[in-house]
Order: sequence, then structure tokens, then C-alpha cells
Amino acid sequence: MKKLVLFSLLLAGFLSGNAQLNRPKLVVGIVVDQMRWDYLYRYYDLYSDGGFKRMINEGFSCNNTLINYLPSYTAVGHSSIFTGSVPAINGITGNNWIYTNTGKSTYCTDDDSVQTVGATGTAGQMSPRNLLSTTITDELRLATNFEGKVVGVSLKDRASILPAGHNPTGAYWLDDHSGHFITSTYYRKELPGWVAGFNQQGLPGKLMSGLWKPLLPIAAYKQSTKDNEPWEGILPGAKEPVFPYDLKAAYAKDKESLRQTPFGNTLTLEFAEAAIDGEQLGQDNTTDFLTINCASTDYSGHLVGPNAIEIEDVYLRLDKDLATFFSYLDKKVGKANYLVFLSADHGGANAVGFMQHNKMPTGYTTSLRDGLNNHLQKAFQVGKLVTSFLNEQVHFNRQLIETSKLDLDAIKNSTIAYLNQQPEIAFVMDASKPGSAGIPGVIKEMIINGYNKDRSGAIKIIYKSGMMSGHYKTGTTHGSWYAYDTHIPLIFMGWKIPHGSTNKTLHITDIAPTLAALLHIQMPSGCIGDPITTITDQVNE
Repeated sequence: MKKLVLFSLLLAGFLSGNAQLNRPKLVVGIVVDQMRWDYLYRYYDLYSDGGFKRMINEGFSCNNTLINYLPSYTAVGHSSIFTGSVPAINGITGNNWIYTNTGKSTYCTDDDSVQTVGATGTAGQMSPRNLLSTTITDELRLATNFEGKVVGVSLKDRASILPAGHNPTGAYWLDDHSGHFITSTYYRKELPGWVAGFNQQGLPGKLMSGLWKPLLPIAAYKQSTKDNEPWEGILPGAKEPVFPYDLKAAYAKDKESLRQTPFGNTLTLEFAEAAIDGEQLGQDNTTDFLTINCASTDYSGHLVGPNAIEIEDVYLRLDKDLATFFSYLDKKVGKANYLVFLSADHGGANAVGFMQHNKMPTGYTTSLRDGLNNHLQKAFQVGKLVTSFLNEQVHFNRQLIETSKLDLDAIKNSTIAYLNQQPEIAFVMDASKPGSAGIPGVIKEMIINGYNKDRSGAIKIIYKSGMMSGHYKTGTTHGSWYAYDTHIPLIFMGWKIPHGSTNKTLHITDIAPTLAALLHIQMPSGCIGDPITTITDQVNE
């Protein structure tokens, strides 16, 4: 009898010991496209209590989170957040890149071996096959023997596909022509019923059927310039960048205009709720993972730049949509049962016109390819040795160099000498030989982290602060190493997350290992980041 009692006690202790390993029922990763860190506080006084303020006041804020690679683009940011890695390792070196050996250009998620599911056309010929390392979502699938569900949601294909990983339950993105969320045969042969049902509601057309009026009186938008500046782009169908906007006219002229309004974020978060309902995410004891990209902030930012009233309104409306979404999670999953983090894939520069108006460093870059080719032709007697300046990198015609029996190192040295004479350029580096470059260490490390020998140009260019391609006479873009592009928000909230903040320097690659530590699962295969121990140590106490 004593032996039986002892065995029962040992068994109870063993089971209780196992029970101490608990995880949230649902992890939600929200990446707000082109969200600079300062947006958290620039508009703070106008945010509601349930959105960004709730995250700041209930969650843990990492206020000095930086991107640690170049270039700072969308596909690269999403890949780095979810792999904990950098382009040198995970292979996603840009939204597009050129293969070094063949000179062939590709889009980050292109895959012509698969077909569109849910619409006609080629918008669904996509997959994560170009991603060379696992994601935190992959690792959750592996850790739960594929019982934990993973779903990726975005208007953008790449911002759904790359975060969701290699073998998710599903990844869905918007086909503008049909107004439907679609997927590819990489994932499944037909849309699940819940996606088809969502599409049948025709929400894009409904959201774009009225007027986009400012949420508040114009005078309340104190963090923005006046409601019409020459450096603002214009929504399709409008004559000038002035409220109110006729959404129906914009949508009739260009179906992609939905993306440039705050209502693209509304659509995305409503689809995210449908995904939770349809897949029953967070409804059992096996952890599920939902990745959400709010992309309209990026499209609107590109259109008008960071200082327009339109951008302020986009963020105030996103704040309300987030409050609604968090309230939904509270009821559906339970406030203590889900873990949410919010970050960004990159920031964005101030518009050149805005900077010029305010006497700040800025300007437009010139087209350097023809001048460089002429310089190299004089030096080596062969024309068109440079094929592209994609991703602020110099790409050479390797096959031409080989057939012409030219010395690649000599060409690179001549290129660097020429580019260093150009007034808009701050630094130039042979990406394969960082040791010899006279560049500040922090920038050098970012170039090294972004350089993949098979998918990157041979020479990396760093333009001076505020410089932008002449393509952006209005609006803005991103991609540089400067703080406006690389200082991003990072907040964790829910489940066991303590309230607090840190100003310690952290990196975008620290997000995945932090999640791995919180979930007690393996970190992604190419992960170079570190867990944020000010969070994980308190959670695991």
C-alpha cells in the first residue's frame, strides 16, 4: 500500500511538473507596414484607450528596436521578424533581386510551378520557396507535431507568405481585380469555406462606396502639415490631395486604391477575425499562430509621405480597428490566453519637398548607371558592364565580364572610385570585402548582414541622409540605414507579458528568439538574434 501511495505521489509530481509548461492558446503577430517608431507617440494624445495606448499601457514596449541589415524593405523585414535572421542567411535580400550568376531578376515569392486558387490570373502564383531558413511559425508547427495551426493574412502576397512559413495551415492575400482573398496550390487546391464565404460579402466594394472624411475636425490634426502640400501624391480619381475623397470614384478608376486608404487595414483585420473563427484558432490547448500585416499604412505613406493629414488619419483609424480587434480577441480567446506583438517591417523617410521646405538635409539621387557604364567602357573597352542599381547595389554582367576575360576586382575598384566622386553618395563598399572599407562599423555590419553572394549586387551604395530617388517627387519611400527607416516599434501584450519598457538597443532579429523562449520551442534555423530577457525572465519565473 505504501508503495502504491508513493508511486501515486511521484506520478502526480511528474504530471504537475509537466503542467507547469504552459503556452498561450494563440500568438498574434501584427506587422504594421512602414510604421516608424515615433508614430506611437506622435499621435498618442489622439489614440483611443483600446488600441496603441492599450498596448503601451498594458504591454511591454521595446523603445529602441532597430533593423540590423540593408536594405530596409518589406519582404526583408517580414522575413527577418519571423526567422530571427538576416538576408545573408535567409536569402530574402529584397522585394526583388537579381541572381548573381545568371543575371535573372525574380520577385521574392514568385513560383510559376503553382497556380492561383480563388481567382483567375497569376496573382496566386506564389510560395515561400525562396525563403532559405525556417520561421518561428514553422518551429511552432514542428513543436506541436503540426497540430498547432498557422495562418498568414495580408493585402500583400509577400507579407502573408513569408511570415506564415513553409508549411502553414494557410496563407491568404488580396487579389485586387476580383476583390477576393486568394491563395495558391502550394497550400491547397481550393479555398476553405470560410474564405469563400468572406469573399462573397464583397467588402472591398462596400468599404470603397462612400467618402473618406477625416475622423476628426481638420484643426485637430496638429501633428501634420496643412491639407494640401505639393509633395503629397493624389489618390486616383481626385484632383488634389484634399479631404474628403470620393472612394467610389477612386475604386472605379483603380482597384488598388483600396490599399492607399485606411479601409485596407479595416478589411485585413476583419479577414483576420474570419480566420480565427473559420480555423478555430486559439480554441484548444495547442498553441496557434496568426500573422497579420496591416499594409495600407505603407501604400498611403508612399503616396503622401509621413507628415500629411491623410497619414495621421490612417493611424487614428487603424488604432480604432486594433481596439475592435483586441476586444474581439478578449471575448473569443480570452484576455489571458493570447499573446500579441506589434512591430514594423521598416519605417519611412520624410518627403523631399517637406524636408526642403524645412531646411533639412535631403535631395534627389541621379541616375548613375549610364555614367558608370561610360566610365567603365573607357577603362576596360567593354560597354554595359553594369546591368542594374537594384536595392542600392551595383549589379554587373558577370557573363559579359567572363567572356571578355576582364578582371572583376579591377572593375569593382574602378566602380568604387567613380561612385565615391558622386555628391549624393556617402559611402561605397565592395560587399564581399568589408574589411578594406573605410565605413563606420554599424553600417558595415548592416551591409554584411544584407549581403547574400547569390542574390546581391557586388557593390553596396549608401546615399547621404534624406536622399531619395527622383521617382518620388511626391510621397516617400524607404530602404536606407538611417533611423527614419530602421527604428521600428516593438510591443508585446497579453498572456503573461509584464507591463514595462526598455530603452536597451534591440534588433528586429530578436523577436523570433523571444517568442521561441516564451513558447519553449526551438528558435528558427538561421536565427542570429537574442531573446529579450527583460521579458522572458519575468514570464518564466
